Amino acid sequence: PTMAHSKALLVLENFIGGKFVPCSSYIDSYNPSTGDVYCRVPDSGKEEVEAAVKAAKDAFPIWSSKSPLERSQILNKLADLIEHDLEEFAQAESKDQGKTITFARTVDIPRAVHNFRFFASSILHHVTECSEMPAMGCVHYTSRAPVGVAGLISPWNLPLYLLTWKIAPAIACGNTVVAKPSEMTSVTAWMMCKLLEKAGKSWVPPGVVNVVFGTGARAGEALVCHPDVPLISFTGSTRTAQRIVERSAPHCKRLSLELGGKNPAIIFDDADLSQCIPTTVRSSFANQGEICLCTSRIFVQRGIYSEFLKRFVAEAKKWKTGNPSDPTIDVGAVISKEHLEKVRTYVKKAQAEGARVLCGEGVDPLALPPGNQKGYFMLPTVIAEVKDESCCMQEEIFGPVTCVVAFDTEEEVIRRANGVKYGLAATVWSRNVGRVHRVAHRLQSGLVWTNCWLVRDLNLPFGGMKASGIGREGAKDSYEFFTEVKTITIKH
Repeated sequence: PTMAHSKALLVLENFIGGKFVPCSSYIDSYNPSTGDVYCRVPDSGKEEVEAAVKAAKDAFPIWSSKSPLERSQILNKLADLIEHDLEEFAQAESKDQGKTITFARTVDIPRAVHNFRFFASSILHHVTECSEMPAMGCVHYTSRAPVGVAGLISPWNLPLYLLTWKIAPAIACGNTVVAKPSEMTSVTAWMMCKLLEKAGKSWVPPGVVNVVFGTGARAGEALVCHPDVPLISFTGSTRTAQRIVERSAPHCKRLSLELGGKNPAIIFDDADLSQCIPTTVRSSFANQGEICLCTSRIFVQRGIYSEFLKRFVAEAKKWKTGNPSDPTIDVGAVISKEHLEKVRTYVKKAQAEGARVLCGEGVDPLALPPGNQKGYFMLPTVIAEVKDESCCMQEEIFGPVTCVVAFDTEEEVIRRANGVKYGLAATVWSRNVGRVHRVAHRLQSGLVWTNCWLVRDLNLPFGGMKASGIGREGAKDSYEFFTEVKTITIKH
């Protein structure tokens, strides 16, 4: 771009050792709702990661020696600062990611605030274990200590929400961090760094939180391979995770990997459709279907299949797609031009295999406001009669697309629901309590919601089975991941 052009753009800088540091090269970031470049993001590599890890190592002795109460107070202050600027953060998240302003305001930013408050509180309530052996004259107890520098890599779908879900427990436990947000959605992380700078070193020592912007291939790789980063928490695709496992293996790093899903909803013929239909539309299309917990395979018992389909499609068609900054809009833009093409390819493949597209992509006209004609938009799309072995039923599409199929028996639907490589989340709809428990126990899934979706208690473990990840995060789980445990035996 010409100089005049680049002046108008937002230019981000890395935040290392409590200071903003310019980078030697930059990458363009697009506004998904217009298709225009609106921001330049540092293209960091080894050097920048090296500087950030050094700053984090230097800050570790001071930070880790603070009491949990001191760290808790700081996390709460950080929550206050973000909450104070909630509207500004929501606007930025919507513009940068393409999500609706409504979703950013009601989900993303409030949850980022809550992440800090939650871990500020939970860090005060952990107790260590003790066991006595009177016959041996021994007492054993455990102690927990922070691990060191935590490498945190977060994705583009819920940018600040998932970044703070990692930063909060990491620093609450006394670690220091080097974080790398997605290069496609770096703005709210940078805004958070501005708040850290504003808050000043009086309460967050410089180097406790370092943020390095850039691509996975350069910045992410350098972080994962760094010998002084003993622990990596990553949310993203299974393919990237395989690379992380390989690259971190020589260093025996501790990993927490929250990966993709191909999440089933199982709807039995006794389900309360007045609750089930609006919730399942939401679980399919919220945040443009770009949530790892979204429903993308809907199994409906044959007795109610045609009624469900009719009502589901009618409800999906009510969702309005358009300019994300319009508060009446339900579906914003998907993240990028490449991603839009990828999602469309799945719909085309389904049609080529003989499935029926009932609404959305290629079926209904998409009318966009003049300023959004070049944006990356797609209508909520419902596909019926897809074969279980189709890539549309096996692979994570991660867009506003869901597949609806019929089933006959409980036994059969459990087998089919489990017949994918993923195992992150599932939803079950039935009024029969016994059946709900039976099915929930047999689904290979880290989370099962019954007659609801995305109701979260942060105390409880979050994570997936199979190709959906390794490890769990939550109050106790994050504490265990971000600390080293030691058993101490005393003979008296």
